[in-house]
Amino acid sequence: MLTVDFGRLTVGPGLRVLDLGCGGGRHAYEVLRRGADVVAFDQDAAELQSVAVMFAAMDKAGEVPPGTTAETVTGDALAMPFPDASFDRVIAAEVLEHIPDDMAAMREIHRVLKPGGTAAVTVPSFLPERICWALSEAYHTAPGGHVRIYTLAELTAKLKATGLEIGPHHHAHGLHSPYWWIKCAVGVDDDEHPLAKAYHRLLVWDIMKRPAATRIAEAVLNPLIGKSVVIYVRKPA
Repeated sequence: MLTVDFGRLTVGPGLRVLDLGCGGGRHAYEVLRRGADVVAFDQDAAELQSVAVMFAAMDKAGEVPPGTTAETVTGDALAMPFPDASFDRVIAAEVLEHIPDDMAAMREIHRVLKPGGTAAVTVPSFLPERICWALSEAYHTAPGGHVRIYTLAELTAKLKATGLEIGPHHHAHGLHSPYWWIKCAVGVDDDEHPLAKAYHRLLVWDIMKRPAATRIAEAVLNPLIGKSVVIYVRKPA
């Protein structure tokens, strides 16, 4: 399930891409399939081990274009171990809402981007996130949880303040917001609740089958209740 639109954030052979706070690696895998060199970066070393295993499996299965490289790096988003202007593209998907000093992380994104390079930054959308916070304190107070709710204006202003040029934005995952509202209402750790299980089955079916009906529904819902907002930014040449 991709949040970034790779029609807007173009990646391909000859480009070096950083997936900042890569988590399970979903965007890093897509970058690799498209033939760009990718660095999956996260502070969770155990999760990065799983990402490295998947990179190897993709290569063995012939999913990696010849000559394309993939590596995992453990570290802190506030002090990344990369030289200035190291990457043509940066992806920061659902990361900044976890970081108390988000401006420092944004400055690091600016620093490691090459002049003329672009980045995709995604965070939870204001309205769906606000509803989650209202329904469940546990949703956002768990260790490593969300520390803020961004408005689009705040996120745009902060990225602009680092020197990045603001490009287009869009919302994603409109079908996913009701699932999280259900989870917050019945208990964020209660995966066995019948309503949560039923909606989760719907989401898995949608991801696997991608039927036209749910594609249309999500396109309609995204601007209204899309779980994530995605902003594309550029470092001036």
